Amino acid sequence: MEIQKETETEKDVTFVRRIMANRKRRGPLSPGWKGASLGLGVIAFILVLIQANYLLTGHGFGKFIVGTFMFVLAAALVSGLAALLLHGVKKLPSRYMWILLCSLIMLLFSFIGPLEVSVVFIVLFAVVFSLFGALVYKFATGSYKQASNTRKIGALACLSLITVVIGAGSFWLIRAGDEAAPNVTLKQLKTSTRYDGASMKNPAEEGEYSVKSLLYGSPDNYRKEFNQSGSLTTQTVDASKFVEKWSSLRTKSLGFGPEALPLNGKVWYPEGEGAFPLVLIVHGNHLMNDYSDPGYEYLGKLIASKGYFFVSVDENFLNFSPYEDLFLVSPLQHENPARGLLLLEHLKTWKGWNSEPDHPFYQKVDMERIALIGHSRGGEAVAIAAAYNKLSRHPDHGHIKFDYNFSIRSLISIAGTDGQYKPQSKPLPLQDVNYLALHGAHDMDVNSMGAAHQYHRISYTKGTNYMKSLVYIYGANHGQFNGGWGRGDVAGLGNQLFNLRQIMPRDEQETIAKVFISSFLDATLKDQRQYREVFRDLGYAKEWLPDTLYIGNYYDSQTILLADYEEDVDLQSTTIPGGSLMGENLQQWREEKVKVKMGEAEYSAVHLGWNSEGSPGPPSYTVTLPDHGVRTGKESSIVFSLADARGKEEISDPKELINFTITVEDRKGHQASLPLSHISKLPPVIEGKLLKWPFSKAGNTSEPVFQSYDFQLGDFYKMNPDFNPEQLSKIRIEFNLTERGTILLRDIGIRS
Repeated sequence: MEIQKETETEKDVTFVRRIMANRKRRGPLSPGWKGASLGLGVIAFILVLIQANYLLTGHGFGKFIVGTFMFVLAAALVSGLAALLLHGVKKLPSRYMWILLCSLIMLLFSFIGPLEVSVVFIVLFAVVFSLFGALVYKFATGSYKQASNTRKIGALACLSLITVVIGAGSFWLIRAGDEAAPNVTLKQLKTSTRYDGASMKNPAEEGEYSVKSLLYGSPDNYRKEFNQSGSLTTQTVDASKFVEKWSSLRTKSLGFGPEALPLNGKVWYPEGEGAFPLVLIVHGNHLMNDYSDPGYEYLGKLIASKGYFFVSVDENFLNFSPYEDLFLVSPLQHENPARGLLLLEHLKTWKGWNSEPDHPFYQKVDMERIALIGHSRGGEAVAIAAAYNKLSRHPDHGHIKFDYNFSIRSLISIAGTDGQYKPQSKPLPLQDVNYLALHGAHDMDVNSMGAAHQYHRISYTKGTNYMKSLVYIYGANHGQFNGGWGRGDVAGLGNQLFNLRQIMPRDEQETIAKVFISSFLDATLKDQRQYREVFRDLGYAKEWLPDTLYIGNYYDSQTILLADYEEDVDLQSTTIPGGSLMGENLQQWREEKVKVKMGEAEYSAVHLGWNSEGSPGPPSYTVTLPDHGVRTGKESSIVFSLADARGKEEISDPKELINFTITVEDRKGHQASLPLSHISKLPPVIEGKLLKWPFSKAGNTSEPVFQSYDFQLGDFYKMNPDFNPEQLSKIRIEFNLTERGTILLRDIGIRS
């Protein structure tokens, strides 16, 4: 009996010891876990301070402290709750779990980038600094004093390895990335002698006018410079039906709400007799207190010197603001309609000034010649403004009346978004307006060419005189089109994940903007038609531009479409009635929606693939014109748009470009041929690897961008004088110069 009692007593003691051991494990952290918590928590807190300093630019030290404290407190509360829920995970102390989760939130906030890459990066970051903190703390507190030499050596080796990893990782993070260059440049593509005799003046050179400037703004402005002596005064605008979730904190910080938005702008204008065309430019979404509108001064001075009124519009109050938006807990939403509305209200103000005899700008502005330029979300805002301009009522709120009807001739989208606003849940259509879109292939913000969708949604009435063009630019990013934005396109520390070394210098990107924007304005607002040639064939601009790779697409209202591949599911039918399409000896022949980085585009193309090796006959694709309805002559052109669609397995040499033969035939069977390289070989698909190695291939790095071609029938006549351009019957593409390849083809037409 006594032996049995002793055994039971021993069991009780053992049980109590286990309970105490469990309590100790749940109580104060061991030196290793304490060090892991400190190592990770301290570095995460330091990084969040750096990131907050960027995101709270312009708010002052007090709001920086308050905003940062509130974010860290929110992160601590959310992660603390999550740690309590995960308390059942016995292998990790709950206090460390709390620090871990809090640090992960702060790190995710600090390294904003592609989600799949950011998550992998911050998890590795957390593991490395947890191990580093644990080992350093255990050594510092003497936890290894009684340990065996083997264990000490192992711990030191592990600490040394982790230190090397942190050093290498820090170098990787700080380093800008690797240089990159296109496989071919514009000058290498465009070698024809036709460009040698061009007499156009470089549009990026300053014009003949001296330039003056002034500011205008609404009273009691949140930016005092718009109320300074000598500035003009404007009214405020009620846009409360055009934005959602405008916070009370935003109202408190700015001093106004959505019912009283200011009309602020800086004007650069020529010193001379008018009337001059009017150009408005508006920025996109950036930090609210890091003002974006001054960043277009380089364009303002140039365009004004060439005889335009140029206004940079302030819409910063509609932008992202971490402090006022409670770090995205309550962000401003659906504000793009307000961005477009304000542009029309600026035009309304200018119309009033232009008609007031006592105003300094009386009859100085040609209100029949107006252009709107937008960058980023501003690129979508100008399209919204153009759509609202022709409507009598708001498409989603019929009780709101519109009465604008300005003569907006031209729109320019710089790295523009698309589809953030859809009236009646439909993509925004436009008609009878000139349109230009510029987009960088290395845009880290809007990394798919959204403006291409808007480009394809613009239609023209027969007999009008409009044009539209896209230019895709290797090495250009999102931000450097604005003088105040930078080489990195994302928020703060997140830029360190991207390969910034491959981005072209700012002055080169600004030169590109000057050349194309100035040419487009002269062509469409001043009817200097010679500058249309710049967009029909980028080779005419090659001496003015930095020598990189450009892909350009062009279309105008003088074009009769033969096939745009939008009409039906019949592979042999043309858009114009009475014609036909035929593919022969092709490995691939199908019509499809174009696949872009963000999914499926709204527009279609025909997908043609060939391999001459083993083919029973020469691969070809033929367009037969209808017997009536299409007039042609020596001055007419055959036009079409192409995109390289080869897979990596089809490209043995990255510098090998697709070439083929275009053959025309008249009704009597006389033929004439020219190679595609008569204009240029097909530019290769641009692979915009945005991130640093080893993440450089993450996500979709390329998408089809169409290059337009314009072959004059007179050039075919020179090859064979028996060919009669007035009796054009067939256009045949013969895939005989590149053995194997795949292309996308659309917008086949005749341009008069």
